[in-house]
Amino acid sequence: MTRMVSKEEQIINLLNVLGNKISPKFERCTGISSSRFEILHELDQVDEINQSMLQKIINIDSAAITRHLKQLEADLMVTRRKNPEDNRVTFVRLTDHGRKQIEGYKAEKTNYIHQILDGFSEDEIQALADFLERMQNNF
Repeated sequence: MTRMVSKEEQIINLLNVLGNKISPKFERCTGISSSRFEILHELDQVDEINQSMLQKIINIDSAAITRHLKQLEADLMVTRRKNPEDNRVTFVRLTDHGRKQIEGYKAEKTNYIHQILDGFSEDEIQALADFLERMQNNF
């Protein structure tokens, strides 16, 4: 026996399925996780930033930001340095290599977005963005 699902439940189920598919597919398309992309993108906007501030902007826990930054540092995309006046504070910046890499990742992200929204009109994209923003605001 099949249970009838309301349109509201169907929407939530579809959003959940999309959410579970977006991140792994993004990583396959771009070659980088969405969290690391976000970190690099934020670092690309500034010359240097306090690691704690970066963590707050990205909205991940301190262990996760440290783990990501250590890997990005090993990949020569970021450098970290301690504040000489306060050893508890760490500053982070993109390397030249990191800046080149983020440009390629941005291009891949644009292609990925175009794939997902293929066949949508500008009006449909705007309406979808408005609806999703309203849902987010309801949280």
